[in-house]
Amino acid sequence: MADLNVKIHNLQIKNPVMLASGTCGYAEEINDFYDVSQLGGIFLKGLTLHNRDGNLYPRMAETPSGMLNAVGLQNKGIDHFIEHIYPRIKNYNTPLIINVNGSTVEDYIALTEKVNELDHIPAIELNISCPNVKEGGMAFGITCPGAEAVTRAVRDVYDKTLIVKLSPNVTDITEIAKAVEGQGADSVSLVNTFVGMAIDAEKRKPLLSTITGGLSGPAIKPIALRMVWQVANAVKIPVVAMGGIMNATDAIEFILAGATAVQVGTAIFKNPYIPLQIVEGIQTYLERHMINSVNELTGGLLL
Repeated sequence: MADLNVKIHNLQIKNPVMLASGTCGYAEEINDFYDVSQLGGIFLKGLTLHNRDGNLYPRMAETPSGMLNAVGLQNKGIDHFIEHIYPRIKNYNTPLIINVNGSTVEDYIALTEKVNELDHIPAIELNISCPNVKEGGMAFGITCPGAEAVTRAVRDVYDKTLIVKLSPNVTDITEIAKAVEGQGADSVSLVNTFVGMAIDAEKRKPLLSTITGGLSGPAIKPIALRMVWQVANAVKIPVVAMGGIMNATDAIEFILAGATAVQVGTAIFKNPYIPLQIVEGIQTYLERHMINSVNELTGGLLL
């Protein structure tokens, strides 16, 4: 059988298929269907320093070839996670990666310091798409100075693998990627959701309480694929790709574009077994093409 092992900085991963944050809870939900240890890793539901109730309902809406969400990072905070959830999931035999969020640099630092003490969490995904309260609501991830500031601050207090999650709602995503690489990011993950909206024409009202939300699913795949290819050619650190991956062919396309690993998200809502099917499909593809390792595919796009 072909070798599916990949490496993201110091993170050894048994296969390149991982679950995307916000779509798989804290791993237990998917583990009810099958052993999550079969997957390359789990990006856990986003955490904040303190409890967040999230946005008002409705906060999810189906769209053609995708979905909009405006959940608003609902969670009970890092202390609740450490006390009540971490003890139940810490021994899963696959990397558990916490998605770290904050409204200020100080929030990110305080949360990261707590996560750094958790022995069974080998990496964090630094979500830099959250409102920067001190800068008039501008997201950290859409300017190079903002992205650099939060990445540098977290790098100073975190000594494990640091993956920075990039926003696609920017003019040039390669500039943001290079900026966080320069401040110590070990990897980048992309893309986060695109800003979109949906309207109920009969009621003449938006379908989301927040009016706009994050668009994910197959509809965004071509744009996500382009951005992954651009970033992979702009940085030297590993790229973790996401954006409309529904099957093994989708995953392979992202790997050919330069990704070391992929995250599967919206597809789980259709069928929670799709990530396992993707692992099997990649293995079959490698054997059919007589390729010994999935790493040989990374960046293998023929131009």
